[in-house]
Amino acid sequence: MVKRKQLKDGDVEMAGTDPTVGEEDSDEDIDMVNVEFEWFDPQEVDFHGLKNLLRQLFDADSQIFDMSALADLILSQPLLGSTVKVDGNESDPYAFLTVLNLQEHKDKPIIQELTTYLQRKASSDASLSPLSTLLSQTPIPPIGLILTERLINMPSEIVPPMYNMLMEEIAWALEDKEPYNFSHYLIVSKNYEEVESKLDQEDARPQKKKKKSGDKVERFYFHPEDEVLERHTVCSGAFEYTHKHDDGHSDSKRAFQELGIKTGGSLMLIEAPKFESAVKDLTSYLQPSV
Repeated sequence: MVKRKQLKDGDVEMAGTDPTVGEEDSDEDIDMVNVEFEWFDPQEVDFHGLKNLLRQLFDADSQIFDMSALADLILSQPLLGSTVKVDGNESDPYAFLTVLNLQEHKDKPIIQELTTYLQRKASSDASLSPLSTLLSQTPIPPIGLILTERLINMPSEIVPPMYNMLMEEIAWALEDKEPYNFSHYLIVSKNYEEVESKLDQEDARPQKKKKKSGDKVERFYFHPEDEVLERHTVCSGAFEYTHKHDDGHSDSKRAFQELGIKTGGSLMLIEAPKFESAVKDLTSYLQPSV
């Protein structure tokens, strides 16, 4: 039987869902959609939805991996991790979060491919050298690989419940002597940098100020919780994807701004004893203002 997860009072509040808003100021037209989010354990019906979210997470490099195998591995541990849905149990997940033990699954081809990939990316950035060293060890330490992604219009308030549920589930699994006693947590995420639009280059607009080649690149977070999680890391850093997007990709992301967007990956390594405080910090940070 599929278990619908229960939230404790105060676990999540969605900003902007107060039905009284607008009653005091009838001159303002406010469009509001009330959505009920439901949390579930991962299940077979989520296979295709998980694959789509995993492709979104790994972006241009998703083609490197067998996403079907990765989705199957996530579904093989249904009592660990969460999906978030809005249209009932049979609908596709709009968000998910899970953790995979890199040591426990070290013989599975998809984990071998992922570990090699992550080690290679970590070795390309000096700030990620502690992670590169860990991933190079034989046998690999019991690192918990956290994979999480959501549709772009999902509110960030859904994130704290997923992390808090994960911590509870890991605690229950440890009581049952299951292999979730991690030394570290490794979170895979995404970032972006603003780049000069190809369209503007074609227009050759002289009034636009171009960045100098020596200027430091400023990276931005797709997920606001990443900014909080980075405060608790042993190391963190960004990397470029192995496969490059075509020239028009950055301009396809510039609907509401002048510059184009170039996406990249990011890695955050947190020691297991510090994970709980990191989750508490992001829960406080993402609590909607009253």
